[in-house]
Amino acid sequence: MTGTESTDGPQGLTGNLTHYGDPGFAAYLRRSFTKSMGYGEDALSRPTIGIATSESGFNNCHRQMPELVAAIERGVMLAGGLPVAFPTISLGEPFLHPTSMKFRNLMAMDVEEMVRAQPVDSVVLVGGCDKTVPAQLMGAFSVDKPAVQVVTGPMMTGSYHGERLGACTDCRRFWGRYRAGEITEPQITAVEGNLATTSGTCAVMGTASTMACIAEALGMSLPGTAAIPNVHADRLRAGEASGALATQLARVAVRPSEIVTKDSVVNALRVLLAIGGSTNAVIHLTAMARRLGLGFTAEELNGLSDTTPVLVDLKPSGEHYMEDFHRAGGVPAVFRELGDLMNLDCATVAGTTWRDVLADTDPWRDERVVRPVATPVSVVGGIVSLSGNLAPGGAILKRSAADESLFESEGRAVVFDSLQDLADRIDSPDLDVRADDVLVLRNAGPVAEAMPEAGYIPIPKVLAEQGVKDMVRISDARMSGTAYGTIVLHIAPEAAVGGPLALVRDGDRIRMSVRQRSLELLVSDEELDRRREEWQPPACGDERGYSRLYRDHVLQADEGCDFDFCLPTTTKG
Repeated sequence: MTGTESTDGPQGLTGNLTHYGDPGFAAYLRRSFTKSMGYGEDALSRPTIGIATSESGFNNCHRQMPELVAAIERGVMLAGGLPVAFPTISLGEPFLHPTSMKFRNLMAMDVEEMVRAQPVDSVVLVGGCDKTVPAQLMGAFSVDKPAVQVVTGPMMTGSYHGERLGACTDCRRFWGRYRAGEITEPQITAVEGNLATTSGTCAVMGTASTMACIAEALGMSLPGTAAIPNVHADRLRAGEASGALATQLARVAVRPSEIVTKDSVVNALRVLLAIGGSTNAVIHLTAMARRLGLGFTAEELNGLSDTTPVLVDLKPSGEHYMEDFHRAGGVPAVFRELGDLMNLDCATVAGTTWRDVLADTDPWRDERVVRPVATPVSVVGGIVSLSGNLAPGGAILKRSAADESLFESEGRAVVFDSLQDLADRIDSPDLDVRADDVLVLRNAGPVAEAMPEAGYIPIPKVLAEQGVKDMVRISDARMSGTAYGTIVLHIAPEAAVGGPLALVRDGDRIRMSVRQRSLELLVSDEELDRRREEWQPPACGDERGYSRLYRDHVLQADEGCDFDFCLPTTTKG
């Protein structure tokens, strides 16, 4: 184990005493109230291991969390610690209005402040659903107390009429067929009941699984645990081992800032690109890294993307599912196949380097799922950053899930001014739209709408009924990691703060070049200046509480959509 032995050792329940002006009284009172919960003297003398749980009746991904927490508690006790579980808010992706992204920073603050305030010597972070893992790690990185991330794991697949199904790439595929009139109401209802048949996160490489892989690649989870299915016994064994590890971390101080370095972040980016991971991960990893004073640029991302092949053949960039990825070798198999592209001397929370991990890991892998470098899914990485006069702060395209024939294209803008405008007109039979147009959605960014997953603009019904499956779509919103299509996202600055997207009009020409990494509005600077003088910011409602805090302090997508007041004062680069 790296790190240094704590000079004072674990403080247990005597740490972080409540202020009464008398520390002795504070300790005496705490012991008294702890004994009221049935703890004996032996328990009170042990290192205290906090277990930050995020169970909720509004979070299907976390349904089996009580069993996982029990396994973690067992691991803590077997290692001689005192496990104390405590709740934080939970972010169930399909259950939050207007979008779970609005509350990621709130959960990060919750985790940070509870880990900082309560008497814990180390903490196990238990999450899974899309925003929960980045929120937990953002909070843990800021407080910089020894921590281990445990994810709930992906669900297993279901089936319909002999076809294997998994949420939520298949959700979107069938919904597209339903919108196009290819399947009936009874059929879509039957599919609905077979897409998500077990507990756990989405069965594909969506945001939840991507962030689990990134947590492992950063070194914050036990190696080999990101892809274990939620219902697999190995998931409980991973929880037990993580609880034991957290107890060890309480005795030997190893903080996240000693594990997560610039090289670790580069490793995580390589893994993101190689697995064909979620575009959301760019925002989350940016926010997480910046909490430790680290960062990466769009140029660095593109440089890594051009030299990192997509190796994992998994939906939405391939054909397989997360349970297949687990059986194929998981994240260690990706590290092994990327070889010299990875920094294998980076540390993991287990006290080993990645070089040690690979030396102790079975080298076999299923090459149908984790491809050899010589025969990848794609010779270049899954995500690329674009910029230009339409996106001065950058934009993101998931090229591994897009139509390559559209990568070099120019089209006429068809503009939707808001989410409501999109909902009102996208299926109108009178919508003036052609397959070679560029659909534009604006005022859906961080400030305007808390950046929902609305960037997956549906194909207009008049085109869907003609058999059109994809077209260029651009927005300042996000899209689900389970989604696919030629969709440019995260345009920064967003329209609501006066970004160039606010100036686009119907009929303008927009040119996208993936080869040149550019997104250009083909309108003269003089005309754009004239439009900018006429532009008025969208009106905002009478907000209070967290909504007002969010709107006043959220940063743009290229800065991770974090709060400005949550960042350290210096950045390491």
